[in-house]
Amino acid sequence: GKKSLRQKIADEVKHYYNGFHLLWIDTKVAARMVWRLLHGQVLTRRERRRLLRTCADLFRLVPFLVFVIVPFMEFLLPVFLKLFPEMLPSTFETESKKEEKQKKKLNAKLELAKFLQETIAEMAKRNKADTG
Repeated sequence: GKKSLRQKIADEVKHYYNGFHLLWIDTKVAARMVWRLLHGQVLTRRERRRLLRTCADLFRLVPFLVFVIVPFMEFLLPVFLKLFPEMLPSTFETESKKEEKQKKKLNAKLELAKFLQETIAEMAKRNKADTG
């Protein structure tokens, strides 16, 4: 059924609390990785990607905090998220947004694979025509 206004507000507060909590955890892990880098250790590819994602999230947090700090500006947040969908840090994404991104990436990969298959098939036809 429909949620009451109170329930919607409570869900939003939980969402932002969880997002900030996850960002805090990511920041602590990234700080340890930077410490390891400064002491000459090498990061794995997965660790390097996580470090880069966390740094990008921290830079995205600055404009996001303006919406949280300035009174009544949070009402404009949905408008800005439509204009700039990558504005929110990754820890604030909902599951539906993550699934939507994954579907877009998968569709792009499928289109690229189709293009490559068509190109290879065309090249094979040319080679057969040249040799035949």
